Amino acid sequence: MDTAAQLAGTNDGDLLPEESDSLSEESAGELRTMTVGSAQHGVRIDRALVELVPELSRSYLQQLLGQGLVSHQGKPALKASAKVKAGDQLLLEIRPTLQSQAFRPEPMAIDVVYEDAHLLVVNKPAGLVVHPAPGNWSGTLLNGLLARDDKALTVPRAGIVHRLDKDTSGLMVVARDRATMDALVALIADRQVKRQYVALAHGAWSGPATRSVNAPIGRDPRNRLRMAVVDLAVHPGKAARTDVRWLEGSGQGCWVQCTLHTGRTHQIRVHMASLKHPLVGDTLYGGAPLEAMQRQALHAYRLAFAHPMTGQALEFHAPVPEDMRQALAVWGLGYNAP
Repeated sequence: MDTAAQLAGTNDGDLLPEESDSLSEESAGELRTMTVGSAQHGVRIDRALVELVPELSRSYLQQLLGQGLVSHQGKPALKASAKVKAGDQLLLEIRPTLQSQAFRPEPMAIDVVYEDAHLLVVNKPAGLVVHPAPGNWSGTLLNGLLARDDKALTVPRAGIVHRLDKDTSGLMVVARDRATMDALVALIADRQVKRQYVALAHGAWSGPATRSVNAPIGRDPRNRLRMAVVDLAVHPGKAARTDVRWLEGSGQGCWVQCTLHTGRTHQIRVHMASLKHPLVGDTLYGGAPLEAMQRQALHAYRLAFAHPMTGQALEFHAPVPEDMRQALAVWGLGYNAP
């Protein structure tokens, strides 16, 4: 399994899971012939396919293997673990499904904060889905990246190495080549990519101005649509840490800065709710809308890391969006908006 796939997860800071619809066995698809290169010599055939057809997800390619739609040296490839050699011929039949048709260029306006030959940093608006998935097979950031940059076709998931929830706004880094993608994934895994958010939450703040929430997160055993702080001795989950710093407050709510040390599903939203400070607009975790703030009031305003190819220290900031500024004004906050 490639490094990027190992870090897959539906969360504030990591890759999306690979999801796919069932394949239609009745419809014929595109036939694609490929020659195994030296880079794939001696690797498993499923791994080789991921590298040779980066625009399709690993899970989708595994389904093609399982249905006998991959041939190796003129014979059906029956085992994903079979090894390939440089010069081997592979024949792949790509059956049309919602997923296989999702990885198509779709021109859209993308707010690019920084760009060089290796990567770009984008400021994602609220409401934009990052990666195609059931219910959102088109109109995603990935589709826009494919339309914007021919190099996006050469890397898995158009170079997306971490994500933001649909209704979370702010900064993301995207790789433009495979070496940069692998290096960025390693930086994220090593917690060398600094990600800071601002959030508006319900409830007057009390206690110390800075808190470190070190509480594991897993699927909520009472509601499978939510995540929750869990006891790992009883329920499955993963360690999660968020540092929260109070910036401003009123009797109705608080304006806070959140620093991620891990990237679990809905991590900041879950940890803030566990502190009895659900985010404004986050109805899934106990919040309520406020004026224009109809989504969770969470914005990734700062992103900092060492450039994976040059070593240059990079730091970016994204201004607080207008809907969040309006909500802050209702409670007389926002003087400390970054």
